[in-house]
Amino acid sequence: MKHLTIGRLASATGVNIETIRYYERAGLIDAPPRTEGNYRSYSDEQVSRLRFIRRTRELGFSLEQIRALISISGQQDRSCGTVDRIARKHLADVDRKIDDLVALRRELTDAVTSCKGGSVAECRILEAFTPADA
Repeated sequence: MKHLTIGRLASATGVNIETIRYYERAGLIDAPPRTEGNYRSYSDEQVSRLRFIRRTRELGFSLEQIRALISISGQQDRSCGTVDRIARKHLADVDRKIDDLVALRRELTDAVTSCKGGSVAECRILEAFTPADA
């Protein structure tokens, strides 16, 4: 079992040092023991945990969802139903965000294609961005 300093942990996982410290404060990774020189000393298990956190963050999971997934992952005999529910809820949230972005794209496309050039006073894009009650 090798032990890494925080700098080497950051290099090994692709997570910057301040983010690692943040995850420690948030309780997602345990604070590591310190060396005689007072350096943090991270284990292989913490490397794996941090890679898991980085990947789930890349997939858009919240810190609370990640905390729940980490807690469940330590219970090897437990049903994975809760993991499935967390992932399905996140997928539904992603689908909702995609729908919102598609609607936003459609609205922006309409505004941009309505532009015929000319002066700012006649600008259809600015007009489209102005609330009706303004």
